[in-house]
Amino acid sequence: MKNKAMDEEHAVLFANEAFYQAFTEGDVAGMDEIWARDAEIFCIHPGWAPLSGRDEVMQSWRAILENPNAPSVEFSDARVSVEGILAFVVGYESVGEGHLAATNIFTRENGLWKMVHHNTGPTSGVPKGAERPKAVRRPQTMH
Repeated sequence: MKNKAMDEEHAVLFANEAFYQAFTEGDVAGMDEIWARDAEIFCIHPGWAPLSGRDEVMQSWRAILENPNAPSVEFSDARVSVEGILAFVVGYESVGEGHLAATNIFTRENGLWKMVHHNTGPTSGVPKGAERPKAVRRPQTMH
């Protein structure tokens, strides 16, 4: 039973990595593929109002990914929990010298893990191995 649970966790982490790969590469089609089609989806970008519904969420990602000044984002310190048909990944997004706390929620759709919720926001924490900033800075709106 433990191997099946670990396999599910690895599959969720793979989906999470695909999300950040699409983000980093500015891959609109790849981003579209990651998000669920059969479930209601939500997204909260830092500094934005909550978004809901596929059209609104994907429009936001197109605007971000097609922006030539979009920042590079690196995800780290992933912690995953699989709870039935839902899975949660919590960690940090690093953008330049700044860090955001991130939560990504996935659901099973046609046998694959698909994103239904992405939320990032300011944090006082830092990823493992990152130095704590000497001065407190206001987080930038990253995405």
